[in-house]
Amino acid sequence: MTDMMSGVPNTEDAENPTASAGLDGLDEQLINQLVSRAKAGGLQLTGEGGVLQQLTKRLLESALDGEITDHLGYDKHDPAGRNTGNSRNGTRNKTVLTDVGPVEITVPRDRNSSFEPKIVAKRQKRLTGVDEMVISLAARGLTTGEISAHLAEVYGAEVSRQTISTITDKVLEGMVEWQNRPLDVVYPVIFIDAIHIKVRDGQVSNRPIYVALAVTCEGRRDILGLWAGDGGEGAKYWLHVLTELKNRGVADVLMVVCDGLTGLPDAITAVWPKTITQTCIVHLLRNSFRYAGRQHWDAIAKALKPVYTAPTEAAAKERFGEFAEAWGAKYPAIVRLWDNAWAEFVPFLAFDPEIRRVICSTNAIESVNARIRRAVKARGHFPNEQAALKCVYMAIMSLDPTGTGRRRWMMRWKPALNAFEIAFDGRLAAGRK
Repeated sequence: MTDMMSGVPNTEDAENPTASAGLDGLDEQLINQLVSRAKAGGLQLTGEGGVLQQLTKRLLESALDGEITDHLGYDKHDPAGRNTGNSRNGTRNKTVLTDVGPVEITVPRDRNSSFEPKIVAKRQKRLTGVDEMVISLAARGLTTGEISAHLAEVYGAEVSRQTISTITDKVLEGMVEWQNRPLDVVYPVIFIDAIHIKVRDGQVSNRPIYVALAVTCEGRRDILGLWAGDGGEGAKYWLHVLTELKNRGVADVLMVVCDGLTGLPDAITAVWPKTITQTCIVHLLRNSFRYAGRQHWDAIAKALKPVYTAPTEAAAKERFGEFAEAWGAKYPAIVRLWDNAWAEFVPFLAFDPEIRRVICSTNAIESVNARIRRAVKARGHFPNEQAALKCVYMAIMSLDPTGTGRRRWMMRWKPALNAFEIAFDGRLAAGRK
């Protein structure tokens, strides 16, 4: 309704500039009369033939009459229109899908067929609010069949799956523009991770969708892009992703937080030589449990906690020595895993515990991955790579619609950004210029 009414002039506001906009500018007595008449006539507010549907019809037809009057330059039945070379030529019926269901309207015509309505354009079958609703439902994980059933049940509108797919395809142009937009020169932290989605390409297989989430110099969350890879997650493809980020303007990154993928630290250093690679502690623990029996998981977690909560790197090294002495004989692979990852494990120990919590793991991006998984779960698998990326893109674009999460994120990152400003010798300040 908001989109529809934006094209309808408010006569009262034109006469009284101080009149308030929107619902506050409506005559409350008129609203009460409408409600009273609806109750007296047994009319429903919504549904077929309801008050909102009738009101929508009147508003649209009134706006269209105003548009053709502006187009011709004279009012209906006005003698000024004689011998002007163009005039009204009746109407035609048309059904449009609106936020309150399908509405049949009469569209005025002119003899020269030069009238191009704006509020309901030629061949337009839906108001833009409907398209936005369909895209919103798709972003929340509903399939085309579920969206079609929802529109039929709630609005009594028959919308085919192909039409719904066509509506959601509108996001593809925006996705390409978003994927290639210029980025900031400096980011304090970039979290990188991959989520696996089933794609049917000849046969159904797991395909990685690479996600890069950055913290800006102001403390905002910014998802930098999405990339569909082939086969399993690999450091070679991450090198391609990071190089693309650099080509889009990212000249410096203070820290990249990632899982313990072999070769990934080398790929990061190849793109940004001064960047510190921080291994996700959660991933490191999960990988440790893979080498241990289930009955020993709790004991191993308890023995490793003093290592990653140590006040200094030296203390962590000492605690790890105690762990190796206690468990090394039984699980040498765990000791070897931590030895190999030590250089990428220790950087976060240089910060105080409050800051460690926000940089020691990829939890920041895991919450995004959780939303993506929820959106793709109902679909089972996708017919192609583009369909998978479209679904993931819509899911992340629907994150935090109220902005509450963004404000909470910025407050959480303020102490870390202040510490980074000191620890990285002014590199962060270069990103604010």
